[in-house]
Amino acid sequence: MSTLTVSAQDSATMLERELKHTRRYPLLLVGSILVPVVFLLLFVYILGGPIGHGLGHVARGSYVNFLTPGILMMTVAAGTSSTAISACLDMTGGIINRLRTMAVTRGAMQTGHVGANVLRALVTTAVVTGVALLVGFRPQASVLGWLAVTGILAAFSFALAWLSVAIGLFAKTVAGANSLTLPLQFLLPFLSSAFVPADSMPAGVRWFSGHQPFTPVVDSLRGLLAGAPIGNTAYVALAWCAAIALAGYLWARAGFRRGTR
Repeated sequence: MSTLTVSAQDSATMLERELKHTRRYPLLLVGSILVPVVFLLLFVYILGGPIGHGLGHVARGSYVNFLTPGILMMTVAAGTSSTAISACLDMTGGIINRLRTMAVTRGAMQTGHVGANVLRALVTTAVVTGVALLVGFRPQASVLGWLAVTGILAAFSFALAWLSVAIGLFAKTVAGANSLTLPLQFLLPFLSSAFVPADSMPAGVRWFSGHQPFTPVVDSLRGLLAGAPIGNTAYVALAWCAAIALAGYLWARAGFRRGTR
């Protein structure tokens, strides 16, 4: 049996383990859905009118169509908390040392966390999309557009998954792991073009919004779902995803080598 086959089998075993954890603790998955849905309903029914009427070109359309791509991005980011917590529990609970004594491929545990995160993200974004359709979201994307949306969401989830695994491996406590993911869940989404166009922001914030990874992801999703041309925005988003995934992978690899605390 080749090394690649063994690695794939070990990774699949760890993926199954994480999916069992998801079924055993469903509230973590529910939380990843509930928070974006609350923001969706809040901005559509309470804040959407004033914000939409104050944004010019957005006011002429439906604010929910502008908002939903940002909520989908936020849904992916919301899943980083459960991944970081799970990785932290593995690191602080001693399972890492047990794996070191077994014939298990190095990196299989992290791969299991990442794979489970991507699958959970696809499920949660599908549910949130359904809720958005119920409150008035009307996408104009073609079949290829929907496939591209799914690909970008999967790539973004893959990137944030590696980053959240690294956070979990380096965090000293579960509370610390959860706290360190808060900028990914709230700060960066609110400083992106998720809720208002970047060009409507003050100069300093506008510059930051235009040069952080969440904005091109949101703009790509928004253009694809609207059936509009997106230029090179998708390539910029995927480049950010690749850079974040590589940085998270190297950081997680270093954290795994440190061993159990």
